[in-house]
Amino acid sequence: MNAKIELNQNPIVAYLKKSPKEFTMSDIIKYITDNGIQMVNFRYAAGDGRLKTLNFVITNLEYLEQILSLGERVDGSSLFHHMQASSSDLYVVPRFSTAFIDPFEQIPTICFLCYYFDKDGNMLDSSPEYTLKKAEEKFEEVSGGMHFEAMGELEYYVVGQEEERFDCEQQRGYQESTPFSKYESFRTCAMYYMAQCGCIIKYAHSEVGNFVMDGKNYEQNEIEFLPVDVQDAADQLMIGKWILRTLAKEYELDLTFAPKIITGEAGSGMHIHTRVVKDGKNMYVNNGELSEVAKKVIAGIVTLAPSLTAFGNANPTSYFRLVPHQEAPTTICWGDRNRSAMVRVPLGWTTKNNMCQMANPQNTTPMPNLMNKQTVEFRCPDGSANVYLLLAGLVVAARKGFEMQDWQQVAEQTYITTNIHDSENEKKREALRELPTCCVESASLLEEQRKEYEQYNVFSPSLIDGIISKLNSYNDKTLREDCKKDAELLKATVRKYFYCG
Repeated sequence: MNAKIELNQNPIVAYLKKSPKEFTMSDIIKYITDNGIQMVNFRYAAGDGRLKTLNFVITNLEYLEQILSLGERVDGSSLFHHMQASSSDLYVVPRFSTAFIDPFEQIPTICFLCYYFDKDGNMLDSSPEYTLKKAEEKFEEVSGGMHFEAMGELEYYVVGQEEERFDCEQQRGYQESTPFSKYESFRTCAMYYMAQCGCIIKYAHSEVGNFVMDGKNYEQNEIEFLPVDVQDAADQLMIGKWILRTLAKEYELDLTFAPKIITGEAGSGMHIHTRVVKDGKNMYVNNGELSEVAKKVIAGIVTLAPSLTAFGNANPTSYFRLVPHQEAPTTICWGDRNRSAMVRVPLGWTTKNNMCQMANPQNTTPMPNLMNKQTVEFRCPDGSANVYLLLAGLVVAARKGFEMQDWQQVAEQTYITTNIHDSENEKKREALRELPTCCVESASLLEEQRKEYEQYNVFSPSLIDGIISKLNSYNDKTLREDCKKDAELLKATVRKYFYCG
């Protein structure tokens, strides 16, 4: 059996003994009939970045075949703010490769993520998932057949009743164990459900943030995925967020991906790691060093970073997190293992030592290929992001890097070796661009760079117009400063966007 199928937690994969990308309609029907599945759910990302749901009950084989092959109608104007009610009918059609069993339903239910189609039966030009698909296809063309892969880090706060036993020191919750970590069992249950739904998870742990407010305990956690095809990465982040929220409700807990909850406590990001692969080889590494391909991608990201915030930092509280002298970046730069940089090249297993054998002298298994583990991390996005549009924007930025004549110069000029806020970097910092400080500024920068996204019809003009309009509607030019002076305004603003993304 294929090593990627063996031990796979998704029961559909285990039963069919196939990779999800090989699933056909007959496979799906066989699984449904053989396993007593009684309900079908279509799920699809809307303009607010959250999954929407359409429920079906299976009454006969003919109806099942009909919904699987033809999909169903939905009202696009209620799903996307840039669509008019006068021409809003859309189709949603399931993607068989995304099939999973709903872990929360007592009635056996199979779920699919969907593509949107327009009245003519074409993929909806402005839909988030098709925008990502177009971005990926154009990147492969420009790069000469390279594939863009990604993985996300979901940071979130679990909120429960204050406990007086086994207090964890404030801002010292990183990778704590029970009983000091209060929600480890919740986190591991969420991981298990995600794996059953097809998510490929790297690991999970408690994070730095840990505080008590208004009689509630706030504990920050993180679940990190493994690199996969960029569209699969987006799908998995969407499913992961849905599972965490739904499970929190079952546990009678609250949960938020909000970028910032209170001043002085750790904010939550949604860092995105990227990797470019060709013929199974990680193109970010060449002879154990960071490659030209990696530096081209980095040059593209730092060039489009000002406008990438329009997709990855999508509400006013995003900019409460992006403040100087914190781990969240504000200056557009990159560096090795440097958490003050906007783009970080993480530790990449470049050691020649067989660490496993050193830890286990009895082990004689040779070291695996370590080069494939190297990624490049984009650190400014947060949980307010529309995941598909954020990843589409990153793919566009990577493509931009391949098209730039001055990529090497851009990469050299934006590289830092120490914390960007250190006094020794003052002159360097003055020469670098800063990320926007509010949604309105982000909208202006997207307008400035929109042609990069609209090139090759990757992002539709109507989609860009809709995003700019939405960002401007927040009217938040002075909000960050206003909230510094008014604790009640800060509290009300955080509450307003508590369930963002």
